Amino acid sequence: MLNAYPDSIGSRLADTITLLKSPELQGAFSLFYILPTFFHSDLDRGFSIIDYDRNEELVDPGDLADLEELGIKTKFDLVLNHLSVRSPQFQDLLLKGEDSAFKDFFIDWDKFWEGEGSPGMDGSIVPKQEHLDKLFMRKPGLPTLKVRFSDGRMKTYWNTFYQKIDFDEITAQDFQHIEGLEPQLAAKLSEHVKFVIKDKDCLELMDLEDFTRQEGVPHLTNEVISVVCSKRDYLGQMDLNARSEQVWDFYDETLRKLSEYGAKIVRLDAFAYLHKEPGQPNFFNRPGTWEYLERLRGIAQKYDLVIFPEIHSEYGARIHEEIGAEGYPLYDFFFPGLIIDALDSGDSRALQGWIREILEKGLQTINMLGSHDGIPVLDLKGKLIDGVMNPGLLDDEQIDKVVEHIIARGGMTKNLYDADGKKIDYYQVNATFYSALGEDNAKMLLARAVQMFMPGVPQVWYLDLFVGKNDYAAAVSGGTAKHKEINRTNLSLIDIEERLQRPVVKDQVELIRLRNNHTAFAGEAGVLASAPHELIISWKHQQTKATLSADLREHRFTITLGGKDGEQVFMSRG
Repeated sequence: MLNAYPDSIGSRLADTITLLKSPELQGAFSLFYILPTFFHSDLDRGFSIIDYDRNEELVDPGDLADLEELGIKTKFDLVLNHLSVRSPQFQDLLLKGEDSAFKDFFIDWDKFWEGEGSPGMDGSIVPKQEHLDKLFMRKPGLPTLKVRFSDGRMKTYWNTFYQKIDFDEITAQDFQHIEGLEPQLAAKLSEHVKFVIKDKDCLELMDLEDFTRQEGVPHLTNEVISVVCSKRDYLGQMDLNARSEQVWDFYDETLRKLSEYGAKIVRLDAFAYLHKEPGQPNFFNRPGTWEYLERLRGIAQKYDLVIFPEIHSEYGARIHEEIGAEGYPLYDFFFPGLIIDALDSGDSRALQGWIREILEKGLQTINMLGSHDGIPVLDLKGKLIDGVMNPGLLDDEQIDKVVEHIIARGGMTKNLYDADGKKIDYYQVNATFYSALGEDNAKMLLARAVQMFMPGVPQVWYLDLFVGKNDYAAAVSGGTAKHKEINRTNLSLIDIEERLQRPVVKDQVELIRLRNNHTAFAGEAGVLASAPHELIISWKHQQTKATLSADLREHRFTITLGGKDGEQVFMSRG
């Protein structure tokens, strides 16, 4: 499975399709996970959906037909938890308020927590501490965004993920209509407002109350707030209210549309945040989350779609086992950290243990090295449950070493926070996988070889295939996506032409083509006994066999292929 944005290669999806038709990549891929800038979106490079219509700037009407002709099926995202502030639904709500047909489509924060908290400094409800302690925060502070309606009212909505607030230039002239405000004070006020916004990226009542009280004009506070709000423009991924049947009608309509685009697989992005209930964590509530998933599976089956839930959680929480037991495929977020650990330490035992678990428990997985997101580290951890510590795939010292190595090679961390904005743990490390391996060609090729022999469906991030390095300039100017942009560099067609000549790229393509076409991979995999620094994985189907024998200490490997006419070496490197 190839994984890319529509404009990751060249400038439009058509350029990637041209590459897939080329002799260099022909026959390498049978699936294509197209990231959601395929649709109309704004924040977080596609994951803040405006609507699920085709993005005409990046996607031509004939692109999907071309993919079908190549025999390449598609995978898309359904971003379950949220829609953009710019979505038609939220814009209608802002315009019409209580008269909007979508007044219950999003989560009114204060209504949700009614009776379960008290007003904070900005007037929004702050939940009781017992509730705050259970919230899983993806950004510092409360997961909220306060918006202004057309009639001037302010309202707070649930906003788990990204938001971006901008203000137009504020001058003394903006306040000149306020009765009783002298020009000199208006100028002083505009400077105060600009200073506060620059420092805090927002403006609260208390910021103005202190100023106006000091200047002897406390009655001006609300009027000034109204002026400043009129100069504000905001974006945000607004959480959907899954208690509303309207939202479920929207899911049905969207899955139908994705099916019409030719989708075979639909990834349920951020599904674990969808079910919310006061007094419960806002992450993977039970049984509510299972009820939602089962309902979604029923809708998907109506359109002949396979859905799978995307979730980051500690291995020790065993959520991946629950998902597998319910018959859903799952993302193997454990593999990237395990392979980095194995290649850096020269020890395959943790990785072998995970491969055996996949096989023994019959887990259906989609694995990757890099992706549009960061390299997971939280996922490898153990978890304390009911006073008992369930171990992780790696211990804390091993995980710290993985993180330290990636950071030493230029990676940047993304963290989890509590309600007070305090960091509580690493979430992931942002880097290209090639840079995370120290830009070592032997390690990169061995990592790809192991991936191609892993059970499950291998997903290939385009930038890994073309050995992309950390893009520090993009990470610094990444906006709401922040460090993630370090691993999202678009490659020009000239870049691709040059990189296709590199041995490490050619060899990766051959490994991918082998996995995509050799009949042994239609059979069963097994991990053979070996020394700790070795890894031997073999696939068998009828009379065919494919075996990877790797030395993780020396970063070398040999692949042999067998059949009725005996065995031969397919590739040997290192």
